Amino acid sequence: MPGIRRPSAAEGAGDPRFGAGPLLDRHGRTARDLRVSLTDRCNLRCHYCMPPEGLPWLEQPAVLDDEEVVRLVTLAVRDLGVREVRFTGGEPLLRRGLERIVAATTALRTEDGAPVSTSLTTNGIGLARRADALAAAGLRRVNVSLDTLRADRFAAITRRDRHADVLAGVEAAARAGLAPVKVNAVLLRGTNDDEAADLLRWALAGGYRLRFIEQMPLDPHGTWRREDMVTAEEILAALRAEFDLVARPGSARGAAPAETWDVTGPGGLRGDVGVIASVTRPFCGDCDRTRLTADGQVRTCLFSTSETDLRDAMRAGADDAALARRWRAAMWGKLPGHDIDDPGFLHPTRPMSAIGG
Repeated sequence: MPGIRRPSAAEGAGDPRFGAGPLLDRHGRTARDLRVSLTDRCNLRCHYCMPPEGLPWLEQPAVLDDEEVVRLVTLAVRDLGVREVRFTGGEPLLRRGLERIVAATTALRTEDGAPVSTSLTTNGIGLARRADALAAAGLRRVNVSLDTLRADRFAAITRRDRHADVLAGVEAAARAGLAPVKVNAVLLRGTNDDEAADLLRWALAGGYRLRFIEQMPLDPHGTWRREDMVTAEEILAALRAEFDLVARPGSARGAAPAETWDVTGPGGLRGDVGVIASVTRPFCGDCDRTRLTADGQVRTCLFSTSETDLRDAMRAGADDAALARRWRAAMWGKLPGHDIDDPGFLHPTRPMSAIGG
C-alpha cells in the first residue's frame, strides 16, 4: 500500500493494525513458510560459506532453548498462519534436542486442521544414524547439500573428508521414508562446474530430486562477484547436452523458489530437476517465507540488513499476543525484493550459517 510508512518493531508491538491475522506485507504477500535456524554452528568449512577456522559462534545463552523454539513455532502456526516449517542451521543435526523439537512441531495443526509440513535442510553428516528417529518424530522430508560426487573435490570445498558420510545420510533418509529426498548443489566456477550432468544422472538413478542453487552473496568474506557465479542458463545448457528438459508451466511453481523441468535421459532415466536462480531470476514477488534465527531474531529476507528481536521480548515476559504483534509488524515492513543487481546493494551483516536457509 503506497504511502504507508514502515513501522518499527516497537511501534508495531502496540499498533492495533498488527493485533490479529497472518503475516502480511505491504506488497500483497503472505508468509506461510517459516525457516527456523537451530544453531549457527557447522561441522563443515565450505570455502564459499566460512573461513577454515570457522566463525565467532553465538554464545549458548544467546541461543533459543528448545522450549523457546517450540513456543515461537507454535505461535507462528497457531496465530500467524504458518503452514510449513523447515529447520536449518548452521547444521541442525548438531542440535541435541532436534527430534523433540520436530515432534512438537509435527503435533501442531494449521488453521484448517492440516498437519504442519515439516522438513530439514542438512549437510547430511550424522543423518545416517538419526534418520529413523527423525522420521518417527514426524519429519516429512530432508534437503541434503552435496556439491560434488568426487571425494577429493568434497574435501577441497568443505575442508573436511566426510563425503562418504553425506552419501550414507542421503541413502538412510530415503530408507527411512523421508522422501522425496532433495539434494541441493551449488556449482562453483573452476571447481565443480563440470559435474552438472553427473549429479543429475546420479540423482535420477537414486530416485532423489536434484536442485541446483546459484551461489548467493552470503559469504562472510564479502568477496562474491556476480561474474564468478555459475548462472541458471549455464547450468541448463550443461544439462541439455545430455538430457531432454521440458519446463513445467510457471504457474506450477507457486511460491516455490525452484523452477522445475521434467527430465528424460539416457538409459530410460526419468525424473525432474530444479534450478533456484535467486540472483538471475529472482522470485521475490512470490516469496512466502519468514525466518527465525537461532538467537530469536525475525528476518524477512535472507538479504535483510535489519532484524526484529523476539528473544529478548520473550525473556522479558512478553505474552504471545505481544510477540505476534511484533512479528506482524516486522513482516509488514518487508521490502519488495533483495536488489542484488542494484549498485547500492548491501551485503547482509551476518553470513549464511548465522541466518539459516
